[in-house]
Amino acid sequence: MSSAVFCADIGGSFIKFGVSRYSGEVEECGKVPTPVASWNDFVNAMQNLIDTYGADLPAGTPLAISTAGLVSPQTGEMLATNIPAFTGHSLAQDLSAALDRPVTAANDADCFALAEAHAGNAQHQSVVAAIILGTGVGGGLVINVQLVRGHGGVTGEWGHGAITRTELTIDNKKYAVPRLKCGCGQTGCLDMLGGARGMERLHQHFHSQQNTSLEIVTGWLNGHPDCSLTVNAWLELVAQSQLNGPSRQLAAHAAFISFQHAILKLAVSPGFEYLCSDRSLAALTDALSGPLGQTPRIVIEHGDAEAETLHQRSDRQRGERQQAAEAAFMADPQVQVLIQQHGARVVTDSIRPFDE
Repeated sequence: MSSAVFCADIGGSFIKFGVSRYSGEVEECGKVPTPVASWNDFVNAMQNLIDTYGADLPAGTPLAISTAGLVSPQTGEMLATNIPAFTGHSLAQDLSAALDRPVTAANDADCFALAEAHAGNAQHQSVVAAIILGTGVGGGLVINVQLVRGHGGVTGEWGHGAITRTELTIDNKKYAVPRLKCGCGQTGCLDMLGGARGMERLHQHFHSQQNTSLEIVTGWLNGHPDCSLTVNAWLELVAQSQLNGPSRQLAAHAAFISFQHAILKLAVSPGFEYLCSDRSLAALTDALSGPLGQTPRIVIEHGDAEAETLHQRSDRQRGERQQAAEAAFMADPQVQVLIQQHGARVVTDSIRPFDE
């Protein structure tokens, strides 16, 4: 008797399909665009993948799905703000009937958290929180190797928390943060601005330009000012993505060289080679995969590059803000009265920009 299982990871942009013929192993087969608007088109896409990659498997081979969106543990009903075709459907039950095979479905971030807790980097940890930045924003929570789902499956879904900031200050200019109605029924959810589609919405808001997240990130890597503003705003809103520790330092100290054919070349200055561990490169690759719409292969070259690193740019911008703050303070008429008429002395180290 076959123990094979079809596997599908369904996001707002692509369906990634594979086959698990043996426990603990998954063969990646391919991916197709997700039909987000039509349930029938989605069913047809799944049937085509099964027909293409499962011709040698029994007719009733089961299908296991990890998917963007909330899967209610009480009813199985779906709410996927980036895949409106799912809304109102019991994904596993309805798809099982359409494909004539057993189907299991769970939230992709929940699956991610469970996988890390059982077989990944978070083994032996009592609490595991998983964060996904892809087409949208997702999260999952595992405590003592058990998934915490909560009513309606909302536990860990930080993308449906509200953005509390009403404006951002970037390069000494203030920008209003748009508050958009989310498919979950709330207004101002991080999911509307934090994923790849959110980056595109921010770009439209700031510049009235319709560009894909791949185009925006590529423009940012090449120093395009409009794209740089969008990405800087996006990074602030999602708290500089999920990078932390060495991977965040690697991103900060790497200078862009080129991005072609899914190969991202970065230069790391002498003295920072220690940041280029396999784990840091993997974390940086994962962080860029969502906005780029594909998984880049990162190639590190050692030596100085002409482009600024994020760390160098931050230092430059911090210095510019400091100079502007000192100039504005010294130009204040009341400060000049204190200096000229009362002999006051300014301690320049005590002056800080308003937003620091």
